[in-house]
Amino acid sequence: MTIQNDARTLRTWLDDADRIVVAAGAGLSAAAGYDYGDVERFKELFPALYRLGLRSRYLLGVPLPPDMMWGYWAVHIDDIRFGSRPNSLYRQLRALVGDRDHWVMTSNVDALFARNGFEPARVFTPQGDYGRLQCTVPCTQETWDAQPFYDRIRAAYDPATGRVTDPAVLPVCPRCGAEVFPNVRVGPEFVDGAYLPAGDRLMRWLGDTPGGSRLLVLEIGAGFHTPGVIRRPAENVVRHTPGARLVRVNPDHPGVPTDLGDRARSVPFDADRLLNALDTLDTPTESDLCHD
Repeated sequence: MTIQNDARTLRTWLDDADRIVVAAGAGLSAAAGYDYGDVERFKELFPALYRLGLRSRYLLGVPLPPDMMWGYWAVHIDDIRFGSRPNSLYRQLRALVGDRDHWVMTSNVDALFARNGFEPARVFTPQGDYGRLQCTVPCTQETWDAQPFYDRIRAAYDPATGRVTDPAVLPVCPRCGAEVFPNVRVGPEFVDGAYLPAGDRLMRWLGDTPGGSRLLVLEIGAGFHTPGVIRRPAENVVRHTPGARLVRVNPDHPGVPTDLGDRARSVPFDADRLLNALDTLDTPTESDLCHD
């Protein structure tokens, strides 16, 4: 199969669908330019950490002192979560969905869907949000806007050493004084109350599917790091929804369940290549224009 054939199938299934679930993992943001394994970008942002031998942004569990770890978090999250520039791949995806009734479920915590035209109230992020902080105890289910904390940290951050020069700006829980952490799922202390209502609304929306409607689940970049968050639920939505279809876009793990038969399509390419192929497919050629 070629990418043009995959694009044609996606176009046909999109035209047939009146409801869409976009199910996205880290591969989508990587294709959009936010690749945690990008060594050159890591070296540019974190020269001191690069000199220590680190090469990617997957730093959970790395034994860095607090001033270096918070310097990393402040720079990393500012780069990933708080940028104001539109992202062309996410904008392409939003245009692709168009005015169809839709929802998003994503393991990504970068808010790129909400920042690029998707309605925030229809984006379910069960893994959390880099834009919030929480107590690590936790002493409260409250979370806090992270940006003011990170702004203060970056103002005291020395890129040459990778350290925060003013210990007073390192954040602690404003209620109990314990350590805080980005409000993302890394263990049982994760405070998820703010995200559960969106999950409940998504489940009700799926359960209220009108008879005769056609649902398309477009899954992009969801692999096997946390398959129970996006990949398996996407399969199950299709499995238990009559007439639903699944398009799985993943260059590394494109396989689809055999029990879904011809209701599932495997696309072994990155999302940017597929959407660009789709745009090319939808663009009239000179020959087409001559026949109009």
